[in-house]
Amino acid sequence: METVMATPPSLRIDNLLAALDTAEIGQTPVEVHGALVGIICGGVELSKDAWIKPLLELMNDGQPLPEQLHLLIEELYQDTLTRVSDIEFGFSPMLPEEEEPLTKRVEALSLWVQSFLTGLAMVQPKIDKASADVQEVIKDLADIAQVEFDVAEDEESESAYMELMEFAKMAALLCYSEFGPDLTDPNQKEANVFH
Repeated sequence: METVMATPPSLRIDNLLAALDTAEIGQTPVEVHGALVGIICGGVELSKDAWIKPLLELMNDGQPLPEQLHLLIEELYQDTLTRVSDIEFGFSPMLPEEEEPLTKRVEALSLWVQSFLTGLAMVQPKIDKASADVQEVIKDLADIAQVEFDVAEDEESESAYMELMEFAKMAALLCYSEFGPDLTDPNQKEANVFH
């Protein structure tokens, strides 16, 4: 039985949405999370705040965020990093709840994947030198990002969506294992300690 870490209430999708709206940032929580995961899985340096600059480029034209939102995004980063770097904590893309119509969830997944790929590309210059496996999942993700939204609300579409979501999750973790920090390297260990 895996010990899935509960999401802190502050990081629920609706709270993040409210904070983004308040700050008048035109991005959805799904896009912010996708970009953040892309940046982490692309191997951004784990030292202090290296991830903020590329994320701000994507979120806010490189401008700083209002403090409350900044703190929330920082919390999201720590939570996401913990989940991505330790499989036991149960990483998955931040997507709308199951009660939402499937069309909306498929659209959100497509946005998440687009943002993930953008974040990945921003911090990882060697994507084209990645292993064949990683290049293939990136190509498949690019296809998912183009997915059509006229989905039927039925069991078959639901299970196809779940498969795509599972694929996006595994693809992210595969990218992290390829580009992410080598945690067996003593120099990286330091940067990875949470305070």
